[in-house]
Amino acid sequence: MATSLPLRTASSLPEEPTTPYKQYVYAYPHQKAYRLGTDRPPLSDVWAGERLDALSLYVHVPFCEMRCGFCNLFTRTGAPEEVTGAFLDTLARQARVTREALEANGTPRFTLAAFGGGTPTYLTVDELVRLCDICEQVMGADLEAVPWSVETSPATATADRIALLAERGATRLSIGVQSFVDEEARAAVRPQKRSEVEAALGRLKEAAFPILNIDLIYGIDGQTERSFQVSLDAALSWEPEEIYLYPLYVRPLTGLMARHDTSGELWDAQRLRLYRFGRDHLLSAGYRQTSMRVFSRIGSAAVDGADDHSISEYNQQAGMVGLGVGARSFTTDLHYTTDYAVAVPEVRRIIDEYIATPTEEFRRAQWSFRMDDDERRRMFVLGMLLESGGLPVERYHERFGSLPQEDFPAEFALVTERGWVERDEAVLRLTPEGMAWADAIGPLFFSPRVNEAMATYQDR
Repeated sequence: MATSLPLRTASSLPEEPTTPYKQYVYAYPHQKAYRLGTDRPPLSDVWAGERLDALSLYVHVPFCEMRCGFCNLFTRTGAPEEVTGAFLDTLARQARVTREALEANGTPRFTLAAFGGGTPTYLTVDELVRLCDICEQVMGADLEAVPWSVETSPATATADRIALLAERGATRLSIGVQSFVDEEARAAVRPQKRSEVEAALGRLKEAAFPILNIDLIYGIDGQTERSFQVSLDAALSWEPEEIYLYPLYVRPLTGLMARHDTSGELWDAQRLRLYRFGRDHLLSAGYRQTSMRVFSRIGSAAVDGADDHSISEYNQQAGMVGLGVGARSFTTDLHYTTDYAVAVPEVRRIIDEYIATPTEEFRRAQWSFRMDDDERRRMFVLGMLLESGGLPVERYHERFGSLPQEDFPAEFALVTERGWVERDEAVLRLTPEGMAWADAIGPLFFSPRVNEAMATYQDR
């Protein structure tokens, strides 16, 4: 049984947050904490001793038809077919050696899959067929038998692509709408018309995927409760199983960075006000909140079959196999990925280098972060606490031999004093106000090691 960690000194105590919008914690540690390894261990060694009977497959497709003003994802716009075709050639090579590394340790079985990016539906129908074939025939994931999710956009959710994804068994389609108000879409540097959005949603509903998810953003310049309600009601009219509400973040090297006032309190107040309005509106419309961003329609597959059909936004446990440039893989002891960037020239360079990578190099982990007992405890806390189900204290104790309040006394003292976390029977759970501050609570649990690595990362 593991022993509890020693109490930390005052110098390592968390800094009290002054803004609710510090860091979106979708996986821990952040990719900016990864570094190019010197040892670069073989994947067959990395996956030794891991459970292989419940793996998740994530494929990163780094292409989009346009780059939104707020986007800091690893993606390239306007890639020609010779680039997307070469990318798929390389993906097949990477998949083959990854499968061999897994099979060196047993029989891999995938129970979940997701295509993200970028915009996977930027690929043509023939390219999507090939992508599915690589996942099934090379990696061994049965896409007709497991839940799997695909991200799309209004411009690329064409009838032929949607029909192909339905035929291949996709169970969840997530479409990034952001706003149904044309003026707000333009303010977010997302040139789309509501008529195009509605047409795409019509095609998605007609295909009858078990889960339709619509993404909306709040905090856009000029956005008010009244205009936000226009988007909320437009989304609700399609009866989606999920609606995600994202606060607008403006990050370095993005299109909005030079034109948006990110100086502070007024913008924070706007985002908090719109968040509360959107939350209350969706709750009154029959949705259940499962995290700061996620709202699932009560009675839908997204709620009733959440364990089987949804890709959790904190899907950060060991057992994630990533394919494609920018994709991350998680094992118990090592998280690893490829190189990563945001700036257009760097993204293009890294994609070109990925395509040119010799097959043998894919047999080893490249950019990585070595996990230890402290980091695993933090990952566990973040993966549970930021969800509506909360952090089960006994489950934490069974795994680590200590209590989360013992391992992180300063953090839990701070969030309890602020009224953000409460003890509900055997669970530490975010309060409604704590849920509003989830993006500030998450970074409180980052280790000094991760904070230092992120601080010294050179944005590019």
